[in-house]
Amino acid sequence: MGIPFLQKAYVGAYVMKQHLTRQRRYPLVLMLEPLFRCNLACSGCGKIDYPDEILNQRISVADCLQAVDDCGAPVVSIAGGEPLLHKGLPEVVRGIVARKKFVYLCTNALLMEKKIDDYEPSPFFVWSIHLDGDQKMHDKSVCQDGVYDRAVAAIKLAKQKGFRVNINCTLFNDADPEKVAAFFDETKRLGIDGITVSPGYAYERAPDQQHFLNREKTKTLFRDILRRGRGGRDWAFSQSTMFLDFLAGNQTYHCTPWGNPTRTVFGWQKPCYLLGEGYAKTYRELMDDTNWDNYGTGNYEKCADCMVHSGFEATAVKDTIAHPLKALGVSLRGVRTEGKLAPDIPLDNQRPADFVFSKHVEIKLEEIKLAKPAKAKPKAVAETLV
Repeated sequence: MGIPFLQKAYVGAYVMKQHLTRQRRYPLVLMLEPLFRCNLACSGCGKIDYPDEILNQRISVADCLQAVDDCGAPVVSIAGGEPLLHKGLPEVVRGIVARKKFVYLCTNALLMEKKIDDYEPSPFFVWSIHLDGDQKMHDKSVCQDGVYDRAVAAIKLAKQKGFRVNINCTLFNDADPEKVAAFFDETKRLGIDGITVSPGYAYERAPDQQHFLNREKTKTLFRDILRRGRGGRDWAFSQSTMFLDFLAGNQTYHCTPWGNPTRTVFGWQKPCYLLGEGYAKTYRELMDDTNWDNYGTGNYEKCADCMVHSGFEATAVKDTIAHPLKALGVSLRGVRTEGKLAPDIPLDNQRPADFVFSKHVEIKLEEIKLAKPAKAKPKAVAETLV
């Protein structure tokens, strides 16, 4: 697996503490989005479709670190937008590392050559580079030619400088299992330390709505991919074995959205990283006031096809702790890629989707407008002569 022993030890101790103290809901990874602005416009992304007034917003360094402290999760994933556009990000990363928390800095790598010397190698720091397959696959995904080559160059540079480097790979319904498996093989030649893989989530505002996976196609796709790598054992995934087993349709999991709480320029996002259906001012308010039972597969139409790591990795980790022998068996044998699928969650009683995206944008725009200092009125000539 692509998770170093130090991280396993820290996160394992943290999770055991939560279980021993009977905490029902606790965070595993803080999803920190200090800005939405990006230097790419990927067709499957729902994060950049905002007015410029919102794209120009930044979470301050102090507020980023306050979110880390308030949440208390052992891992912080910094995403966006493109985080390297944030001028204060090196200070944010140093602050997280000083707190002995593991930080994954997600980037499309276009600015890495310019920015890399602002960061220092550390066992608590990982570059997480967006790479959705080989050159053809990735450049198509990000809607720009040449991005794959620049990302690979950035990976090589980071490895030369002694950094840990992961890739995060999002797959859509046009993914070819044979090509994906070949790409995973290629990551070993590049010296990649870990792979984070996930089916694409259908952001309601994403320009391309045709290529998102439903649950049935997700399970088929991941079985076809993992079969080509001895049930996934040939590749170093930075995810739990049980999450991969879930992607292959061998586990029936309900999501735990509180496992990956999200802080954005809007506030603390309700209910999860993928859905913005309300925002809390504080982490405590997010945890206490969100009606968690309103969301998740089987409860809400928007969640029907979701199998994304931000919703289910925490569930898989909890299952691993509760059933260590089962998890060990999957780890040793590899993910099962043949046979009967686990029962899926029925959708008969899910509530219909509520489209509230524009409301949150309007509220934020009004806040920005009210926060701007009023322009001073020009003084009368008589006043200037006094």
